[in-house]
Amino acid sequence: MKTLTLQIPDTLDLDNREAAMLLAAKLYEQGKLTLGEAAELAGYSKRTFMELLGRYDVSVFNYDPSEIANDIENAGNYRI
Repeated sequence: MKTLTLQIPDTLDLDNREAAMLLAAKLYEQGKLTLGEAAELAGYSKRTFMELLGRYDVSVFNYDPSEIANDIENAGNYRI
């Protein structure tokens, strides 16, 4: 795993844990990290990370709108 050092302005009230969570949430949202990888980066279990994502306006269900539309269309093709 790489180590990243950032200089954050003193005026920004952000501790290391919150900075890691912000980065992990954004990378998960963009699909660059899996849920497990993002949770590890943030220093949380998957369950805790999933619960915290809502505070950062990131959905646990990380689907592109076109993927959702495609899934709905495919579901309509199946009859019981």
